[in-house]
Amino acid sequence: ALLDNDDYSPIRPLVDWLNYNGFTMVTKPAKEYTDSQGRRKVKGNMDIELTVDAMELAPRVDHIVLFSGDGDFRPLVESLQRQGVRVSVVSTIRSSPPMIADELRRQADNFIELDELKEVIGRPPREPRNFDQRTEAQQGS
Repeated sequence: ALLDNDDYSPIRPLVDWLNYNGFTMVTKPAKEYTDSQGRRKVKGNMDIELTVDAMELAPRVDHIVLFSGDGDFRPLVESLQRQGVRVSVVSTIRSSPPMIADELRRQADNFIELDELKEVIGRPPREPRNFDQRTEAQQGS
């Protein structure tokens, strides 16, 4: 789930790279709200959509790659495997706490550490822009 009005989302580079490289991306608008303490919160639960899509695709695919660490997906992975689908899960165990449920990691046919994909899908940090750094041609000199 992505906010439509955000200039930058931490997962936007990943979504863009996957889309560009031929992966089918399923997104939906996230909902933004303010909690009882006045903090900005974002809710974008896609568990049901992902589960329905995966179950519908299962008869037609050999391999599904799930980008999630949510242990709620363990029964889905198990069901897909019973249907003969290989399931790879991409998440991280290098964060503290780990962003993947142990039961999901163990159920997957293959676990891919997200940090190891940084060189492939990450973008280098942008340098701060100084709007006065125009070329002489742009400045009319």
